[in-house]
Amino acid sequence: MQHTIDAIRSEILTAIRNDELVLPTMPEVALRLREAAEDENCDAASIARVIGNDAALTARIIRIANSPLVRGVQSVEDLQMAVSRMGVTYTSNLAIGIAMEQLFQATSDAVDNRMRATWEHSTEVAGLSHVICRHFTRLSPDQATLGGLVHEIGKLPILAWADDHDWDEELIDEVCEKLHPELGRMILKAWDFPEELLDVPCQYNEFTRTVDSPDYVDVVMVANLHSWAGTDHPYAKLDWSGIKAFDNLGMSVDVVLAEAEDLVDEISAARDILH
Repeated sequence: MQHTIDAIRSEILTAIRNDELVLPTMPEVALRLREAAEDENCDAASIARVIGNDAALTARIIRIANSPLVRGVQSVEDLQMAVSRMGVTYTSNLAIGIAMEQLFQATSDAVDNRMRATWEHSTEVAGLSHVICRHFTRLSPDQATLGGLVHEIGKLPILAWADDHDWDEELIDEVCEKLHPELGRMILKAWDFPEELLDVPCQYNEFTRTVDSPDYVDVVMVANLHSWAGTDHPYAKLDWSGIKAFDNLGMSVDVVLAEAEDLVDEISAARDILH
């Protein structure tokens, strides 16, 4: 079979339809967290019980609670105190996002490197999304963070497919760029993600998109563009002045977030909590 982009797309979609290539499933801890958070009797103790089964996740949540983003007067020393400080929804959304990291692993070095690079970029966009959301919208920063973390989730089944096939690295990178938005929406829909996040993977790079009021796609779109500022990436060379998302957020296209004095520390803190 000739490995053109269209041929690979067709092969991957057929494999998914025939259950020969399974879409990634949410990590177990993420599923339990969401189930707990949706219970009307959910409180800090019930979220802490779920997170407490994962020592690494517990440590990260406590670290986030003590970070400059949410730090209070008193230092947080235990998990339930961390959940109480950050709130049930905020904590569960961040923990769900952090748990996603375990999905970005593969057997071959070439694919594993791409998985890890995708996760690194996703955490960068998630951190920027958090800060943009806090300063320029009335949307929820934890949802924006989650949106940033999953905006390239559609690359996972493509790279999983590549892991099992002889493939040309340059071509598979091209396939990832072309196909991941479509697969990303499929994955989030299969995961029962909230409606407001479903379009993030498939629309964050649609720069002619127009909506009446700012949404999470706008936030992740602008965060992603800023993540490439000052690089040779094609997005850094686009004329941002024609992108409506900036207007929706009330952001100037001339401001480089990474150099904005009042935001530098916050951006750094937002990145750090995801590593």
